[in-house]
Amino acid sequence: MRNIKIAPGEYYHIYNRGVNKQKIFHDRSDWARFLFLILYFQSPLKVSHLGRVVKDLIHNLGLIGQHSVLTNLRDEVVKKRMVELIAFCLMPNHFHLIIKEVEEGGIASYMQRVLNAYAKYYNTKYEKSGHLFQGPYGAVHVENDNQLIYLSAYIHRNPRELSDWYNKEESYPWSSYQDFIGENRYGDLLLPDIVLVQSRNKKKYHEFVKASRAKTFDDELPYLEDL
Repeated sequence: MRNIKIAPGEYYHIYNRGVNKQKIFHDRSDWARFLFLILYFQSPLKVSHLGRVVKDLIHNLGLIGQHSVLTNLRDEVVKKRMVELIAFCLMPNHFHLIIKEVEEGGIASYMQRVLNAYAKYYNTKYEKSGHLFQGPYGAVHVENDNQLIYLSAYIHRNPRELSDWYNKEESYPWSSYQDFIGENRYGDLLLPDIVLVQSRNKKKYHEFVKASRAKTFDDELPYLEDL
């Protein structure tokens, strides 16, 4: 899936999982760390005192978009971003992202930074060594609007795999679903409008996801069958 041409202006489904399907997120600080990385590493800017900032965010995810230390950084990220984050879902042992390439090589640089930073954090915290992720990340070109909206529904229905979240995926904190159907917690760090415009409004999108066969008939996205 990586033998594709990634071009500016195009949208891609990016995904990966833990080696041997092992968990990559164990506690709230792990989830918050990865969420912070996918939001703020959209530009090449360096983040000072990252650990301290994320610690403040663990119990208040809403601060990710408005933390006082991050206000200026957030604006700079938006101005200098290499990619645009459209949608995401973080699961215990894998993740899904929909990303638009803004600059040539943007996705490659973004994913290298995110995965390297998280693996270093994880291995240090849990006293591990070696690879955390199952090889290179997967990247699939989103070819049309129908595929884009279907893929977003698939991603947002992922929490149905978790017994505590079955049929409650709109409240799952580690996905962008609630930002699609309610207030966007992350402002311009997350740009769902390209998907929402396909369904006309947030209510229609919510109805579409609820009625979708996505995540029920995985054969329509065969490259994901092992996740």
